[in-house]
Amino acid sequence: MVEPLRTIGEHGIIGDLETAALIARDATIDYLCWPSLDSPTIFADLLDAGKGGAFTLQPNLDRLEHLQLYVPDTNVLLTRWMAEDGSAEVRDLMPLAAARVHPDHAARCLIRRVTVTRGTVTFTMRCGPRFDYAREQPAVEAVDDGIRFVGRDLSLRLFASVALTADADAATAHFTLTSGQSAWFVLGADHLLLPDDRTIDEDVAATTQVWRSWANRSSYKGRWREAMTRSALALKLLTSERHGSIAAAATFSLPEATGAGRNWDYRATWIRDASFTVYAFLRLGFVDEAEHFNRWAAKRVMAADPEHPIRIMYAIDGTEAADEQELPHLAGYDDSRPVRIGNAAHGQTQLDIFGELLDSVYLSNKYGHAISHEGWQHVRGIVDHVIAHWQEPDAGIWEMRGAPRHFLHSRVMCWVALDRAIRLAHQRSLPAPVVEWATARDAIVEDVWANFRHPEHGYFVQERGGRELDAAALMMPLVRFVSSTDPVWLKTLDAIGAQLRDDGLVYRYRNADGLEGGEGAFTTCTFWYAECLARAGRMDEAQMILAKGMAYANSLGLFSEEVDRRGLALGNFPQALTHLAFISAAYFIDRRLDPSYHPNWQP
Repeated sequence: MVEPLRTIGEHGIIGDLETAALIARDATIDYLCWPSLDSPTIFADLLDAGKGGAFTLQPNLDRLEHLQLYVPDTNVLLTRWMAEDGSAEVRDLMPLAAARVHPDHAARCLIRRVTVTRGTVTFTMRCGPRFDYAREQPAVEAVDDGIRFVGRDLSLRLFASVALTADADAATAHFTLTSGQSAWFVLGADHLLLPDDRTIDEDVAATTQVWRSWANRSSYKGRWREAMTRSALALKLLTSERHGSIAAAATFSLPEATGAGRNWDYRATWIRDASFTVYAFLRLGFVDEAEHFNRWAAKRVMAADPEHPIRIMYAIDGTEAADEQELPHLAGYDDSRPVRIGNAAHGQTQLDIFGELLDSVYLSNKYGHAISHEGWQHVRGIVDHVIAHWQEPDAGIWEMRGAPRHFLHSRVMCWVALDRAIRLAHQRSLPAPVVEWATARDAIVEDVWANFRHPEHGYFVQERGGRELDAAALMMPLVRFVSSTDPVWLKTLDAIGAQLRDDGLVYRYRNADGLEGGEGAFTTCTFWYAECLARAGRMDEAQMILAKGMAYANSLGLFSEEVDRRGLALGNFPQALTHLAFISAAYFIDRRLDPSYHPNWQP
C-alpha cells in the first residue's frame, strides 16, 4: 500500500481556542474547520489530497530536509526547510483574543510569517480553500489589496506582504527572499482589515507571550516537565474559551484501521473525556479550566430532562451533538471510507459517564470552589438516576454498536458516581440520604465481585458472565474501586499484560465488536497500564512502559488515538484522552520516584 502524502503523525497543531489547524512537516495546512472546531472544513486535503483544499508554502530548494518544533511553552509552530543552498522557516499561529494588540484588527485569523535564515530562496504559495467539507469551491476575487474567497454562507480574506494573484480556484504568489528577510500571509474572516509589518510582529509577540504565561502557571516541576507542558498545551487547544467545553480531538474520520470503516467524528465534548481532562488540569494546577468546564457541564445538567440527567456528548456550544452522516465525495485518509461527520453514539446509553462527571465535580470541590446548593441538588438527581439504572445494560466506554451489554467498566463507574457523591456529602456536610446511597454503592461492589470474573481464572472480565478481557478494567484501581495490590486485581493486571499487550502497545480488547476490520493499539491504555504497574509497586516495568508509550508521540510530543504495529499514528489527532492519561501516569510515577513520596499520599 502506498503511504499517504502526509501521514497523521507528521503534523503539528495550532489554534485560537475556537478552532484548530493541522500543519504538516512540509508546512502544508491540510486540515482546518472554520469558524469553529466543529464547523465544516475549509482545508481537508488530509482526507482527500488535491480535493479537500490546502494552504501550501514551497521553497525552491533541492534535497530538502524538514523540521518542526514549537516555540518553547507555546502553541506557536515553527516549520523549517533546510538544504545545502539555503534554509528558511515559517512561523504559524492563530492570534488569541487575549493577545490582540489592536482592537480595530480584532478579526480572527491565521498568520503565516516566513523568513529566510540562509541564502536566497524563492517560494511558491498557494491558498485553495474548499468550503463545506470540500462540497463547495468558492469564487476567488482580487479586492482591496488582497484576495477574497466567496461562498454561499462563508467568505474569507487573504492578505500578504507580497503580491497575490487570483487564479480560478486559488490565490497564488511567487516571491524571493534573502537571508534575514520575511514575508507574511494572513487568512481570516471577511471583515479582516489589511495589516502591516508592525501589526503582524505585535500579534506574533503577544500571542507567544500569552501562551508562555499560561504554560508557566503549571505547578508540575518533575522530570517530564517538557512532555507534560506539551500535553497541557494540546489539551488547552481542545478547550473552548467561549463555552468551557472540551473536545475529544481536533479532527474527524481519521481511521482507527486504514482501509476499514472505523472512521468517527471526535469534534464534540464527551462528558467522559472532558471529565478526565478536568483531572489532568487540576493535577497540573490549571484550576480555572477545570472550573470553566464544570460550569459548562452544570448548565447541561440544569437544562436536562430528569429522566436523562445528562447526554453522552454535546456540540462544542452545548447544543445537541450532530447526527452522523457520510461524505461520499471524499476518498478518506489513505482511502479509508466512509468519511463521517457527526456521531451516532450520541444516542447511546453509556452509564459510565455519571461516574466520570461526579468524579470531576468531587475533585473540583477538593481543589477549587465549593459546590453551590443548586449544584448539589443536581448531583442528587444524578445519584437517583444511577441508583435506578445501574443494573441495566449499555453501550460501554468503547461505544459498542451492537446490542447493549452489562459492561464491567460501566458498573464500576456507577460505583464511582455514588462513592464520590457520598464523599462530597460528608466533606461538605451536605444533606443527602447517605445510608441509601451507601447501600446501593455496596450492592454494585457485590455484583462486580460475584458476576464479572473469569469462571476459571478468577480475573475481572469485560462483561457480566463473560471470559474476555478489556483494558478499561485498568481504571479499577485508578478510581480506587479495588486495591492496586489486591491478589485478584494483580491477576487481572497480569492477564491484561499477557493477552492485550504487544510490548509497549496495549489493545482495548481482542474479541469481536461487530465492526469491520481490526484496529490499532489504543495509546490511552498504554498509559493506564503503566500507572497500574506503578500503583502495584512494579516501578521498573512502569517506567519502561511509560518510556515506550512516550515514544509513540510524534516529534512534537503529540499523541494520536491509536498506533499500528509499526508505531505509526492512527485515529483522530491529537487525542485528548491519551494526553490526559499520560499526564496521570507520569504524575503518579514521578511522585513514586520522588524520595519525599509518602505511602499515604492520595492522587
